[in-house]
Amino acid sequence: MTLQNECRAFMSPGGSVQSAVALLAVALFATGIAAADTTAALRERLSGLPFKITYESYVNDNWELFVMNADGSNPVNLTQTPKEQEHYPQVSPDGTKICFSVDQGEGRDAIRSLYVMDSDGKHRKKLVDNAREPFWRHDSKVIGFLPQEYPKFNVIDYYTKGMSFYDLTTGKIESHSNSANLHHLYNPCFSPNGKWIVSTVHAGMGFDHAILAIEAHGNKIINLKIPGCRPCISPDGKQIAWGSGDHEIVVAPIELDTDSPAVGRWRLRIQDKTNETYHVDWSPDSRFLSLSRGRASKGDPSKPGTFLAACEIVGVFAPGWNLCAVPAERDGVVDLNNATDADFLMLTTNGFSNKESAWFRTPQKTKE
Repeated sequence: MTLQNECRAFMSPGGSVQSAVALLAVALFATGIAAADTTAALRERLSGLPFKITYESYVNDNWELFVMNADGSNPVNLTQTPKEQEHYPQVSPDGTKICFSVDQGEGRDAIRSLYVMDSDGKHRKKLVDNAREPFWRHDSKVIGFLPQEYPKFNVIDYYTKGMSFYDLTTGKIESHSNSANLHHLYNPCFSPNGKWIVSTVHAGMGFDHAILAIEAHGNKIINLKIPGCRPCISPDGKQIAWGSGDHEIVVAPIELDTDSPAVGRWRLRIQDKTNETYHVDWSPDSRFLSLSRGRASKGDPSKPGTFLAACEIVGVFAPGWNLCAVPAERDGVVDLNNATDADFLMLTTNGFSNKESAWFRTPQKTKE
């Protein structure tokens, strides 16, 4: 019922003008509260949330993983490993663990391995070598990863062949049932219902470039028919965010509780004509997004542990790149170069090649 109809109802026989006015005042007050909540400075909205964000950063000639509060405050180095290069942190859905990639060695002799640790940085453990782009199953018990295409290292993100799953309980590795037909994938993610894995493919599987929905326990592969790369499914399973190009992040509804997933109307477009925008991730409540942002470059391979390639790729130094947050609740276009403090917040400002953010809810501490 609209506010106008509610007022009319109060003014019907048995109601009164005074009652209608009182209702109108209460409704306007409530509307004002809601408006204040969505138009308040984004830093204020994020500061009270029980969320953290982990990300990679290049400090003191070394890749490290940091964690910070949802508003960008209190960044803490979780890894502090001067001889190892950590990248691509992914947090388990229950918020208790982080899986990530570690590079050891330089150039084509580098070895990229899959690691896991607690979300506070403790109990670090190596799981498997030559493993790329890890991602969590919805139950937080299994980590998917993409085996490296050939033994010799290459930094290109789609240098993968097949798909495997590491069971944290048993330590066993199993291949996807359709692994032999999965080739040149990157940036995979599980749907919260566990039915689908959404990923980008480049120059493989009969596609030039596409975003695919891959059946998690079957052979079905669906082309979602959206341009761009690096898709990310919202924790509520209802939306997808991805980079439609170098300068735009898009949000749209997605239907995943079906045998034929499909993406709906593009409802939010986050644009930056000056900087590139990449690596979008959702907050645990599906209300906010983070992304990395900076000028295009090919990196600086003279820096230890880095490679020459497009700067958005894992392991490539991205000078001046920082992380920012944007509310995902509104529709329309957000221009990051002209956004208000209600629609945009810089989470980092040091430009230390800050990329690949991943949100998580602070785990509840159990009583001993």
